[in-house]
Amino acid sequence: MPERRAIVNPVKGKKPPRTGSIAIIAATDSDLQMMARQTHVPLVEERKLYMSRLRIYADQHRRFSIVGPVVGAPYAAMIVESLGAWDVRQILFIGWCGGVSINVKAGDIIVPASAMVDEGTSGHYCDPTCRVALPARQLTHQVQLALEHHGAHFHNGTIWTTDAIFRETVEKVRHYQANGALAVEMELSAVFTVAGFREMEAAGILVVSDEVSDYRWRPGFRTPAFKSARQQACQAALTLAGCFGVQEGPD
Repeated sequence: MPERRAIVNPVKGKKPPRTGSIAIIAATDSDLQMMARQTHVPLVEERKLYMSRLRIYADQHRRFSIVGPVVGAPYAAMIVESLGAWDVRQILFIGWCGGVSINVKAGDIIVPASAMVDEGTSGHYCDPTCRVALPARQLTHQVQLALEHHGAHFHNGTIWTTDAIFRETVEKVRHYQANGALAVEMELSAVFTVAGFREMEAAGILVVSDEVSDYRWRPGFRTPAFKSARQQACQAALTLAGCFGVQEGPD
C-alpha cells in the first residue's frame, strides 16, 4: 500500500464548537431550513463552515448539529473531515437524487445500502480500485426505524454517486441500471468512504426529486409527493439526531 499519512490534516482549532456526537449534513438549503423549522430543540450556536453554516442545537437532554448546504464529493469530504475533528462520531446525510431505476419515482425515499463510486474523492481514502462504498449497518437500520416511525415508505438499495451532474449520459444510465442502481446523486459514496476512513459511522436518506430512467429528464421538484417525502425525511433525521445526541451531563 502507498504511504497514507497526509501533510495537511483536519484540526480542532482554538475554539472548537461543541457539536455533539451526531451531525446531520443537509445537501440543500431548503432541507436545512425545513429542519430548523421542525425541531423544538433550541439553537445554541451558529457559525460559518467553509461555504456552509454549522448550527448546533442543544437542551439539557440532547445536543446535535446540522450543517449545509453541501454540493459534490470533494466538498462533502471536507465537511466530514471537519466534523470528525470536532468529535462527531455519527453522520446522517440527507439529500435529493435522480431516479435511475424504473421502479423509483419522484417523491420516493431511498435509504442507501451501498453507493457505487463514480467520483474522484473516495480513491484518496481507500484503494483506488474500490468501486463501492458502504454505510454503517447499525446506523442505517436506525434510519429505517426513524422513517417507519414517521410513516414513510422507502426503498433500500444501491445508489450511484457521480461528479458530473450534466454528464449522466444514456450510456451511463444504462450501465448503472444494469448494475442495480436505484438513483444517482453527488456526495454519498465519498461521505461513506471518508467516514469509514476516520472511524466514524455514516448513513443517508435520499428523496427522489427527478427521474432519468427512460433517458429523458423528468423533474419532480414541484410535486406534492416530493414535498411530503422531504418533510418525512427531515422529521426522521431530527428524530435520529435526538436519539443519538443524548447528553451524558448538563449543558
